[in-house]
Amino acid sequence: MRLLLIEDDPALALALQRSLERKMMQVKLCDNGSQAVGIWQAMQPDVVVLDLSLPGLDGLQVLKNARQAGLPTPVLILTARGTVGDKILGLNAGADDYLPKPFDLDELEARIRALNRRQSKALPLTDYQSKAFGVLRLDRDNRSIYLQGEVMDLSPREFALMAALMKNPGHAVAKERLLDLVFPDQQDVQLEAIEVVVYRLRKKLVNAGVTLITLRGLGYLLKAE
Repeated sequence: MRLLLIEDDPALALALQRSLERKMMQVKLCDNGSQAVGIWQAMQPDVVVLDLSLPGLDGLQVLKNARQAGLPTPVLILTARGTVGDKILGLNAGADDYLPKPFDLDELEARIRALNRRQSKALPLTDYQSKAFGVLRLDRDNRSIYLQGEVMDLSPREFALMAALMKNPGHAVAKERLLDLVFPDQQDVQLEAIEVVVYRLRKKLVNAGVTLITLRGLGYLLKAE
C-alpha cells in the first residue's frame, strides 16, 4: 500500500513513517500544505493521511484543492482539532474518515487499511484501463490478459492478481493489498494463499520475457526481462 502522510510535526511524521513501514506500507512524507497537492498528483497514493494545521496551506484547503483537481484518493484526517464542527468541515471538504490526536497507532493502521479495502473493492476494472507491459497486454473490455498476442489461460484469481500488478508495473504491491483484491470479502483467507496464486502465475510466465518478483517486506512486482 502506498501512503502519503501530510504532517508538519517532524517527530510525529518520522515515528509514524517508521511504524507504518514496518506494517508493509510505503510511506511518503510531506510537511507543507503548498506542496501537498503536487506530491499527491505525482505519487497517486492508495490512501492519504492529512493533518489540518499545516504551513503554507491549511489542510482543509489542501483537501478541497485535491478534490477539485479530480484526485479521488481516500483521505483520513489526523488532527488535534477534535470538535464536532471541525469533523463536519473535514468530511464536507471531502475526507473519508477522521481521527483526532492523540490516537492509538493500531486504530490508525486499522482505519488506513479499511479505507484501502473500501477503495479496492470500489475500483471497477476500467480504472486499470488497457495496459501494456513488455509482452503483456491487459484488455479491460473482455477481462483478458494477452501474452505475446495470445490470451492467457487465467483463473479469476490469477487475473485479479495480474491486473493489480499491471496497474503499476515496476512497483511493488503488498501482500495485504493483493489479498483484498484477489480474495475480496473472504476474511478467513491467510496471506499464504497469495503465494499459491503467485506460484501458478510464475509457471505461466516461464520464458515469457516478464518475471513476477518477490521483494521481501514489500510484496510483488512485474519486471520486464
